[in-house]
Amino acid sequence: MTLRPLPSNSCRSAGCTLTGALSVTTHVRDAITVVHGPQGCTHHNFSLLHATSLDNDRIALPPLVSTGLSETDVVFGGEGALDRTLDLVIARSPGAVFVLSTCIVETIGDDVGMVCGSRSGVPVVMVPTAGFLGGSFQAGVNNALIALAGMARPAEGNGRVNIIGEKNLEYEVDENFAEVSRLLALLGLFVNIRFVHDLATDNIASLGAARLNVLRDPSLIPVGEYLKERFGTPYIPAYPVGITGPVAFLESVAGACGIDYRRAVDEEHALRQETLDDFADLAGAGISFAPLPPDPEGSRAAQDIAQALRLDITPSGCPVPVPVTPPIGITGVRRLLHRWRRALHA
Repeated sequence: MTLRPLPSNSCRSAGCTLTGALSVTTHVRDAITVVHGPQGCTHHNFSLLHATSLDNDRIALPPLVSTGLSETDVVFGGEGALDRTLDLVIARSPGAVFVLSTCIVETIGDDVGMVCGSRSGVPVVMVPTAGFLGGSFQAGVNNALIALAGMARPAEGNGRVNIIGEKNLEYEVDENFAEVSRLLALLGLFVNIRFVHDLATDNIASLGAARLNVLRDPSLIPVGEYLKERFGTPYIPAYPVGITGPVAFLESVAGACGIDYRRAVDEEHALRQETLDDFADLAGAGISFAPLPPDPEGSRAAQDIAQALRLDITPSGCPVPVPVTPPIGITGVRRLLHRWRRALHA
């Protein structure tokens, strides 16, 4: 058994449940997240989220507050510490308060739901995030999205599309959103809300008004099923990946919404051909993918792109980068091909 796996054998979705949930709740810009646990859990995640924001050119401090459990609280129970912290946080009149549990809180048996349920006025939403019994980063994301969706009620349809579960810690989050929005616009569709990315609490109320939900990737299917059951909203299980994904995405979205997709597909085929023409100078070059990413979808997308450009994949070829997360749509493909061109012409 490998006790300390190498980075090549691990992935972000195997990380801390608490961190996954925080990547969601901290993107509700007028809300405050309370981490019920020791100060170290909050400090570690604050540092991670702050550094990630800076890397993405966002100057923002994560709105986190810790209940700061002491040894005494661990022995005699931390519900009082949570109650006092909620008093202080609610006095700041946030749009909502999200309370995230930690492993130690679940171990000592604090009734976090009872404490949260005793509050009125400001919404106080509990998100279960203790991962010591087999949780993961993705479980935290899913738990947070489902908990926040509980704040919404069925609403009159507005014909728009929700974007569900964006990867807020990835560098290309806004670029990927722009690409999906571009494809939706080809079908005459527009985005309702980004659930959850840079969102105000009041916007959550319109979650159930959309005609369709687009999930970031299949790991969010439990969220898609919950929203379908709660609001009756169908969903597309993933963003369009690589050079072949956009057309299939357009056909799936159009089918779910009852829209004629032929013109949109023709335009996308033309854009694909234009992209291949723009990078025709790479044709015939020998390339290699080393190291391959742990995500097999990324490997398949890279191979599809190389095949479309008639590149020769060989162990002796020039090493070209393959992103950990697959390129989204033609825009993502173009970004990747620019990197390949630089590697080949270096």
